[in-house]
Amino acid sequence: MRPVYMDCHATTPVDPLVLDEMLPFLRDEFGNASSADHAWGWRAEEAVDLARSRVAKLLNARSDEIIFTSGATEADNLAIKGAVEAAGGSGRHVITVATEHKAVLESCAWLERHGTQVTILGVDGEGMIDLAELKNALRPETVLVSVMAVNNEIGVMLPLSEIGAICRHAGVLFHTDAAQAAGRVPIDVDAVGLDLLSMSGHKMYGPKGVGALFVRKTARRKVARQMHGGGHEGKMRSGTSNVPGLAGFGKACEIAASRIDSDAPHLRKLTARLLDKLTTKLEDVHLNGHRDCRVPGSLNLSFLGTKSEALILSLDGVALSASSACTSAAHLPSHVLKAIGLDDDRIRSAVRFGLCRTATQDTVDDVASRVVAAVTRLRNMAPVDSAKARTKDRSPESASVPAGRPPLRRR
Repeated sequence: MRPVYMDCHATTPVDPLVLDEMLPFLRDEFGNASSADHAWGWRAEEAVDLARSRVAKLLNARSDEIIFTSGATEADNLAIKGAVEAAGGSGRHVITVATEHKAVLESCAWLERHGTQVTILGVDGEGMIDLAELKNALRPETVLVSVMAVNNEIGVMLPLSEIGAICRHAGVLFHTDAAQAAGRVPIDVDAVGLDLLSMSGHKMYGPKGVGALFVRKTARRKVARQMHGGGHEGKMRSGTSNVPGLAGFGKACEIAASRIDSDAPHLRKLTARLLDKLTTKLEDVHLNGHRDCRVPGSLNLSFLGTKSEALILSLDGVALSASSACTSAAHLPSHVLKAIGLDDDRIRSAVRFGLCRTATQDTVDDVASRVVAAVTRLRNMAPVDSAKARTKDRSPESASVPAGRPPLRRR
């Protein structure tokens, strides 16, 4: 059987056009973009400038508002720690959400250990926040609200525009980790009211090790740099520019901008097909997270009566994951699935499907067939444990997808 990659939340394959854009800067055009005295440096600088403009165009931002980083994790650290430091540090207040990426949660935990007050908002059973709770959490000393655009485990999209309006009214900075959203769904930083946005190249068919932080021009003095050295990136992030990586990152953004209107409906259709095939042929399959407010290409499903690790290992040649790639190595239960209130059986049996834009109907049907066979086999191997787990979960609040409750509507 042919191998199938369905873990595009962890990383994506590099687009061939992206690789073509990078190769010259790995060979002949090897100059340092900060070398201002010769043509090699000038051409490298031109490549970085072009990349910056391509990233900015994807977000409807200005080129001088794009700060290149090593990825979204560094961008998150710069945004969160930098905003608090610029505001005076100790005694300040930050608001975030329990389902955030660890780069955000651990940055906030570090700040809390150094005197910053942190409020972590809970979510409902579908991964959505309560906007009234956000409003009530704001204080005079609040510096920043950090809410991710798309959750990396359950694919849920949060209402950024509404959150942005709340932050603007309160006069606090608004940051989003958009690593899973940029290039997959349209993001207009002006329309949403974002001050800071983190993104990563390898989540959008670009190279690993490059990313960016959008910093609105009016917020530049409200974010303190966290890396010191040669004063690169407008003195916001020192370090020699990764010219090949940035060239590829910029090209990936250009491609994403041209494809986003066609990729989204394509992936939405295939995701619905995969969900239908799995829930039609298997009992006790539960969708984790909001069924409508989710990024195209994302499914997080619990197959009761199985364990995710056993299921994934039995699917030889199919790349899936049990949780975020950043936490799976630690073998810890998903903090996201715990935050939405799932019991241990639902968490232990959860599998994340991340469809790439290269997915086809044939690959979806192939994966669905393999998963159905594997789940059936695993359940038959442990019928007693399987029956207990499935009986335990029979309740109106945790019904299987076909009989599930209507999704919550949020405006």
